[in-house]
Amino acid sequence: MHRAATATALLLVLAGMLGLAPARLHAQPAADTSIVTAAKGGDRAEMQTMQIPSHGKLMNALVYVAAGAGPHPAVILLHGFPGNERNLDLAQDMRRAGWDVLYFNYRGSWGTPGDFSFAHGIEDTAAALAYLRQPGVAGKLRLDPNRIVLIGHSMGGFMAVEAAAGDPAIKAFATISAADLGGRLQSLRATQGEHQAIARASEGLADEGMAPLAGCTPDGLARELLQHGADWSFQSRVDALKNRSVLVVTSDDGLAAENNAFAAALRKAGDTRVSTKHLPTDHAYSDQRLELSKTVLAWLAGLPN
Repeated sequence: MHRAATATALLLVLAGMLGLAPARLHAQPAADTSIVTAAKGGDRAEMQTMQIPSHGKLMNALVYVAAGAGPHPAVILLHGFPGNERNLDLAQDMRRAGWDVLYFNYRGSWGTPGDFSFAHGIEDTAAALAYLRQPGVAGKLRLDPNRIVLIGHSMGGFMAVEAAAGDPAIKAFATISAADLGGRLQSLRATQGEHQAIARASEGLADEGMAPLAGCTPDGLARELLQHGADWSFQSRVDALKNRSVLVVTSDDGLAAENNAFAAALRKAGDTRVSTKHLPTDHAYSDQRLELSKTVLAWLAGLPN
């Protein structure tokens, strides 16, 4: 008994020295369950996350908020198919240049609930625009809802073209290796027939990788493009877009010809604010990231206030 009591006393002394004593001996403050502590105060640069409603679903999204009271001009950055290259390095650079940048995942992509389709993506881009224009949202993000620019990569370029054509309030948009999805299907059908066009498009979509997308198949997406091809071609949008500021960036990925044709058609229709830039690189601009960023930032800097 004496040995047991002595051992217990020693353990209590050691526990006290190590800060392990029972709560009745040393009261502890309530634990903070937050993982990180939010920065306090002011108009610092920050990142805000949110879910944007679109046709009954909530899209996962984030905004890089620029430093300063604002209101800042804003960019909606649209990812491609399926969206492996997110271009968030460009988002950070644009924020440093004073722009808010919204990035989101379309319905059915990268964990956002719902079914992915090209039509849904067009609707989702419009929903993102409507979200940023809400006075409460614009105020919280310190952005100017009247100065929103669309920038899209690959399929995101297609989304930018479609969204800008449907929204006259968008005064400027940029495409980076844009995929003229409707135009390509129209061309395939004209040269190879409907059956072969669907097969070729389906194969190409499958090769891009479908794992991050839900509720769709390569064949179903190919048939959707064939159904809407005439309305979704870049050439069909020229008249609606001929009064906008446009940046068309191309690379050595096989998409330059159709993008240059789009830029040429805009100029022919009277658009004097079309800029083009070609970079010798792949579709992801893997070894030209700094040049891509410089190109985008210089174009943004030249837009009217």
